[in-house]
Amino acid sequence: MKRHYLFFLVVSLLFSMSIVHGQERVSAIKIVPEPVNIQEKQGVFPLTSNVKIVNFSGSKEVGETAKLFSEQIALSTGINLKIVPVDGSENQTIKLMLNKKENQTIGKEGYTLSVTKSKIVITANKPAGIFYGLQTLTQLLPPEVSGKAKVNRLRWTVPCVEIKDYPRFGWRGLMLDVSRHFFSKEFVKRYIDQMSKYKLNTFHWHLTDNQGWRIEIKGLPELTTIGAWRVPRTGKFCTFESPAPGEKATDGGYYTQEDIKEVVLYAQKRFVNIVPEVDVPGHSKAFIVSYPDASCTGLQYSVNAGFMQDNDDLVLCAGNEDNFKKLEIIFSQIASLFPGKYIHVGGDEAWKDFWKKCPKCQQRMKDEGLKNEGELQSYFIKRIEKILLSKGKTLVGWDEILEGGLAPSAVVMSWRGSAGGIEAAQKGHEAVMSPNDFCYFNQPQGELAIERVYAGGSLIGVSKAYECEPVPEGVDAKYILGGQANLWSEFVASPRIAEYMTWPRALALSEVFWSPKAKRNWNDFAVRMEMQFPRFEKEGVNYAPSVYDPTIVPVKNENGEMELTFTTELKDLDVYYTFDCTFPDNYSPRYQQKPISIPKGASEVWVITYRKDKPIGRLLVMRLNDLKSRLK
Repeated sequence: MKRHYLFFLVVSLLFSMSIVHGQERVSAIKIVPEPVNIQEKQGVFPLTSNVKIVNFSGSKEVGETAKLFSEQIALSTGINLKIVPVDGSENQTIKLMLNKKENQTIGKEGYTLSVTKSKIVITANKPAGIFYGLQTLTQLLPPEVSGKAKVNRLRWTVPCVEIKDYPRFGWRGLMLDVSRHFFSKEFVKRYIDQMSKYKLNTFHWHLTDNQGWRIEIKGLPELTTIGAWRVPRTGKFCTFESPAPGEKATDGGYYTQEDIKEVVLYAQKRFVNIVPEVDVPGHSKAFIVSYPDASCTGLQYSVNAGFMQDNDDLVLCAGNEDNFKKLEIIFSQIASLFPGKYIHVGGDEAWKDFWKKCPKCQQRMKDEGLKNEGELQSYFIKRIEKILLSKGKTLVGWDEILEGGLAPSAVVMSWRGSAGGIEAAQKGHEAVMSPNDFCYFNQPQGELAIERVYAGGSLIGVSKAYECEPVPEGVDAKYILGGQANLWSEFVASPRIAEYMTWPRALALSEVFWSPKAKRNWNDFAVRMEMQFPRFEKEGVNYAPSVYDPTIVPVKNENGEMELTFTTELKDLDVYYTFDCTFPDNYSPRYQQKPISIPKGASEVWVITYRKDKPIGRLLVMRLNDLKSRLK
C-alpha cells in the first residue's frame, strides 16, 4: 500500500526545485545525516548519459566505489555513467579525487563535495570519504535513484552546492540479533547496504545466544548441527511450549564460513566494519546444549524460544578448563574470519548462582585467589582477552565486564544507561555508548495498541532516539568511540519487522553519531527525515510511520479525576478524537493543547492525526480503564 501518496508527490517535486513560502525559503537540499557545512549555489548540474565518472585517485577501492554508484544510477534511472581513467576532461564529469596532502579537518571519513553547472568534484583523504561523498550526492538526486526499476524522466539534475563534511564519531553502529530469530545472509547484506547509505559504519553481528548458535566453527560441529536448531513455534516469544518428546528441531539456521566471508567482503565495499559477537560466559545455552559438560550441572537441555529460563543453567562453567580450549578454537576462527579490530564477547547477565554451587568454579576461585563470583567473571573475561590479543584483536563487552575488575585493554559497551561508559572512561578505557533508554530498537516506538511489537522497556520514538548524547557530562570525549543502536530480536521474527523497528529511528542516530552536536535541531531533522521516506518506498524498505501517530498522556485534574492530553512527535499535526466509538476525522473535536474531560459513560477514546486536512497517522483506539494505569 502506498503511504501518504500526495505527500510523497510533493516531496519528489521539492528535490528538483526550491520554493518560497511567504518570506521563508524552503531548501531542496535535505540530507541525513546533516553535513558539517553546506553552501547552496545557483543552478543545477544535468545528469545525462554523457556524464563520465573520472577516478583521479587511481585507487582500486575508489574504482569499486564508483562502480557501485554507477550501477545504482543505471538500475534506477537507465543512465549509464561510464567510469574512465584520467583524460583531461573537465565538463560533464564526476571527479573522484584523493588528497595528496592530507586535509586534517576532514579526517579518514570526511569529504568535500562541489557541484557546479558543469562538473561534480568529490575530494577526500581516504576511499571511505569518497564513498560517503557519493552517498550525499545520491541524496541530492530525486528519490527515484533509490529504487530498482528504471524511471524515465525528462531531466535529472543535481542542485549546485558546496559541502564540507566529516563525522563526529568513528563508531556509528547498528546491532542485529540473529540468535533469537535467524536472518538470511541476503537480508544481512541488505541491512548493511541500508545502513551504509546513511553513513553508519559498524555492523555489530550478535551471532550467539541462548536461542541459537549461528556461525560454523570447524572442529566443533555440534555448535551448528545441534545448537543452531530448535523446534518450530509461532506466536509470542517467551510463551511457547517446551519441546515435546521426540519432536524434531527444524527451526533455525547458521552461516557457513564461506557465508561469513561473503558478507564481510560485501560490507568492506561499503566501508562497514563488522564486529562479531560470541556471548560468554552467560547467554550460552546454545553452546551448553551442544556440549552439556560445558555447564556447571552437566544436564542435557534443549534450545527453545524462551528468553531466560530460571531453572536452566545458561552460564559456562568457569572451572572447566575444556571450555577455555573450545573458546580458543572459536575465537581463533572468529579472528581469522573478521578483519576488523574488535570482537565482542558479551559478558552480560551471567547468572552466578550455578557458580556458587559448582565445586569446579569454587576450586577455580580458591586457586586464583578470587574473592567472589564477580571476580570469577572478570577472570573469565581476561582469559578470553588474552586469546584475542594474541590474534591482534581488541575485546569489547557489555558494561557488566566492569564487575570484578576490567580486562586491561577492553572496550566497554554501555547499555544500562550511561553509567558503564562513564566508569570505563574514568578508568582510562574506551567506551561505546548504547544506552537502552535511547538506543534499544526492540522497544516500542509508539502506542502499543498500534505497534503490536513489544519486548519490554519504555517507548523510544524517533525524537527520543534523536535526544541521545554519546558524551556524558564531565567525561573526556577522547574515550568515547561513538554510539550504537541495538535490535534484539525476541519479538522480531521476520526481515520486514526488523526493517520496521530500525527505520526511521536509525536515521536519528545516524545524525547523532555523524553531525556536529551544535547543529542538532529536531524540527529541522524531522523535515529532512520525511524526505527519506520516498526513498524507502522506492527501495521497498518497511519503515515505521509511527512518527505520525498520536500518543495519549492521561493526567489528573484538581479533583483527582482523569483527563487526557495528546502528543505528537511532529509539530505540524492536528489531533482529532471521539469518545463515542466512531471514527474520528477532521470534523470531529480537535485537540486544543489542554487536558480534555472525559464524558460520563465513555469507555474508549479514538484518536487520529491529520496534516493540512488530510489523515496521516494511524487510528489509535484505547480503553479508558487501560489508561488509568498510566496516571501518576
